[in-house]
Amino acid sequence: MKDVPDSRRQWGNIRHKLSEVLVLALCATMAGCQSFNEMEMFASTKIDFLRKFLILQNGTPDADTFRRILEKVSPDEFQKYLTNAQEVCKEKWQIVNIDGKTMRGSGNMVHNPYHVVSAYVSDKKMTLGQITVDEKSNEITAIPKLLDLIDIKGDVVTIDAMGCQREIARRIVEKNGDYVLAVKRNQPDLHDLIEDYYSACNDKPIHVEEEKNKGRIEKREYFLCTNTKWVDNGKWSNLQGVGCVKSTVEHKGETTTTTRYYITTLINGEKFANSVRGHWSIESMHWMLDVVFGEDKNRARKDHSAKNLNILRKTALTLLSKLDVGMNRPSMRCKMMGMALDPEKYLTQLFA
Repeated sequence: MKDVPDSRRQWGNIRHKLSEVLVLALCATMAGCQSFNEMEMFASTKIDFLRKFLILQNGTPDADTFRRILEKVSPDEFQKYLTNAQEVCKEKWQIVNIDGKTMRGSGNMVHNPYHVVSAYVSDKKMTLGQITVDEKSNEITAIPKLLDLIDIKGDVVTIDAMGCQREIARRIVEKNGDYVLAVKRNQPDLHDLIEDYYSACNDKPIHVEEEKNKGRIEKREYFLCTNTKWVDNGKWSNLQGVGCVKSTVEHKGETTTTTRYYITTLINGEKFANSVRGHWSIESMHWMLDVVFGEDKNRARKDHSAKNLNILRKTALTLLSKLDVGMNRPSMRCKMMGMALDPEKYLTQLFA
């Protein structure tokens, strides 16, 4: 974080290095701190250990220092270190999920609650990049800008129905990526064509999954048609397949069936199924931000504070996922409690 530009007046009374304040804010977030006062308490009570890897010449920052810095730091510059991490973790191919989430507590009289569109790699539990907009409806224009920020060469990009736009498909293909785009009523002609096809055809599923959990049985059948002449008029870049997922749920004597449709550049059935199934991970990440980190209840609203706290939470989620606390399938809250109680043990595990 030492490369994040410092927006403070350099001739002022600067008592704390910017990089140290950001590192302390990240460590405090991993320990479950949700306010600037909690960040101050965490840092001040752990100062002896923290001085093993930070200088902290003037002690630890108070709550007002955390607040002022997180209000003023540019979130665009701050997130660059997140984006740079993909160069380290890049694999031959991976699934990149793109979706948006509104930070409901971030609105004030000046602006609406921020809507953050993120690119997320579930295998790494890592956010590659993000764009913040004022309205959910702006998600369509934000996605191409987000794609320009990240490397998706050889990756499969999954987006829900709002991102099923010709321009977005073209941008993904131009960047040498594949796409799996959900199709709903926002593309009525395309949706009706695909619905009519799968209502009439007798194709066998290319992949079947079945899950049983507490009396609930769910069966998912994946279909992929790679003959797209009947649906493609040349407007969808490199369209290779039209997919369908039928989910049948049996629970408490009742059976319900839902059907979802997709367009894709993929022709491999297993890869298509994995990509569709993998998109739920970004929804899980959003759930974590709300339920575990309390994002929707947070009332930090001034300047850039809400955006920067969002970046800290996503970074904390990535790091906590790698933490070994010696338990079988520990919850994220358990890991955060371990970090709060014994940071010397667990921070050393992450940063040694």
